[in-house]
Amino acid sequence: MTDQPAPDAAPDLAPADLPADLPAYDRDRLTAWMAENDVAHVTHDHPAVFRVEEGLELKAGLPGAHTKNLFLKDQKGRLWLISARQDTVIDLKRAAGVIGAAKLSFGNEALMWETLGVRPGSVTALGLINDTDHRVTFVLDQRLWDADIVNFHPLTNTATTALDQTAFRRVLELLGRAPIVVDFETLG
Repeated sequence: MTDQPAPDAAPDLAPADLPADLPAYDRDRLTAWMAENDVAHVTHDHPAVFRVEEGLELKAGLPGAHTKNLFLKDQKGRLWLISARQDTVIDLKRAAGVIGAAKLSFGNEALMWETLGVRPGSVTALGLINDTDHRVTFVLDQRLWDADIVNFHPLTNTATTALDQTAFRRVLELLGRAPIVVDFETLG
C-alpha cells in the first residue's frame, strides 16, 4: 500500500498560517515531519475503522502490535491518552490508581480536537504532535513498549502507520514525551 494523501486533507499550510480551529498537523504534515526527522515508517491506506473490532480482519495482514487508544479526562480536569495493544482489557478504576489520576471518564470530542487534532475513531499516540502544551499525559501499555513494531492511525482512521520500536521511541523523544508505561495485563 502507498502513503497517498487523504482525499479530505486540509490544504498545505504552514502551522502559523492555519485557522485557529485546525490542528497544526494533519496526516500529510505528520508524514512530512516524520520524513524531515528521519523517522522510518510504513503507512497503509484502508477503509475507515472506528472501533478495534471493525479492523481485526484488516489488521491481520499488517505486521506488528495493533493499538487501541483512549482519550480520557479525570475529575481534576487532567487529560490522559492511554495507548494499549488492541486486545488489552483496561479497567479504568484500576488504571486511575496506577497512573495517579482521579476518577477517569472519556474526554469529549471538542477537547480531543483541541489537544490532539483528531476526531473520534482516529485517536492515536501520533496525535501528541498537536499537543504542544503537553496538556495530555501519555500512558503506554508495556506490551507496546516491548513490541518490535507498533501500529497507529496517522491522525486519520483511514490509514495505519507502522513504526519499529526505534522509530516510535524517536517520535516520543522528538515530541519531548516520556510515557508512563503500565503493564495492563497485571492489572486485570
